[in-house]
Amino acid sequence: MALAVDAVGTGLYLPLSMVYFLAVTGLSEAEVGLLLTAATACSLVLPLLVGRIVDRVGPRPVVIAGLLLQATGFFLYLGVAGPVSLFLAALVEAVGLRVYWSSVFALIAEQADGEAKDEWFARAGMIRAAGTGAGTVLAGGLLALASRHAYQGMVLVDAVSFVVAAVIVGLFVRGARRPTRGSGGRSGDGVRQLLRNRPYLGLIAVNVLFNICTVFLAVAMPVYVVRGLHAPGWAVGAFLTVTTVVVATCTAGVTRRSRRHTSRGGAMAWGGRLWAVWCATAAAAVLLPRGPLLVGYLVLVMLLWAVAEMLHGPASNALSADAAPVGVRGTYLAAFQYSFAAADMVTPGLFGVLYGVDRVLPWVVVGCLALVASVAIRPVERRLVADS
Repeated sequence: MALAVDAVGTGLYLPLSMVYFLAVTGLSEAEVGLLLTAATACSLVLPLLVGRIVDRVGPRPVVIAGLLLQATGFFLYLGVAGPVSLFLAALVEAVGLRVYWSSVFALIAEQADGEAKDEWFARAGMIRAAGTGAGTVLAGGLLALASRHAYQGMVLVDAVSFVVAAVIVGLFVRGARRPTRGSGGRSGDGVRQLLRNRPYLGLIAVNVLFNICTVFLAVAMPVYVVRGLHAPGWAVGAFLTVTTVVVATCTAGVTRRSRRHTSRGGAMAWGGRLWAVWCATAAAAVLLPRGPLLVGYLVLVMLLWAVAEMLHGPASNALSADAAPVGVRGTYLAAFQYSFAAADMVTPGLFGVLYGVDRVLPWVVVGCLALVASVAIRPVERRLVADS
């Protein structure tokens, strides 16, 4: 339930983030993107520290703290009027995001011990996608209104949703008993062990490229569709709703089938190939005339992203969790969040700068990154399996 409530706020905010900041600040796409990238960069020191805290006190209280920090960041977004206030508010939200994502997968893995982690992460992805879908439906309506007051209402709903999610975790989620310090190892030892684990560090690096594809959907599609293709604003909500409905209903089935036919790294590689095709077909949309044909074409394009996400998401999380030693799992899984943090940091600035050169260029670059990731993941997986 907490994942769903959190996802509603995220699904509402992400498709409109660039549009909202462009409306309230008067900055350019490149300026907004670089400010968001700078704020995220400042939060990159947190995951390993958060991981050590998780190993000491458990993931549950850390997850709650991350949710409340994100709520604070969104409340601050209501006062954004220029570059300084935008950066400060984005910094608070980025800190909360890093704390949350550096602990929530440890909480899920803690609940999943003794069962198939792929299924647990698939179900978590489906719940999150369903909540995100509800948020994107509302986001599409707000984008069609093109109203600054509507965008501010969106930010307020986001802030409240994170508070509600924190309350749900506090009331209804119980953490497992913590191991004694002697049996689990010291968290400082976990950091040193992690830094010597080159295959796991390689997994983090390759997953940055995969996660750029995930983040790129929410960052790029609203601006590209509305400003680049001159499609109606309501279409963005429709496209994102299609993807989230598919992910929310089909992820578990796709995960079961992919695990029968390939390894987790193989599923991730297929996801990367499909993301490359998604980028190519999205870039080709500039060749179509405005109207129903363009909208129908983009719906099919979005389905490619959805299948890629269903292949990559559960497989990557399960692979990272199984490769993490139990006694220092918090440290390892928090470090794995550097792949998400780096993608969050790079993607807005990458899109803003490349889009300023040409509307198709971001799709070409991200498609190439997806192909590189699909090739690199298999040798990384082989080394992880050999060392386990």
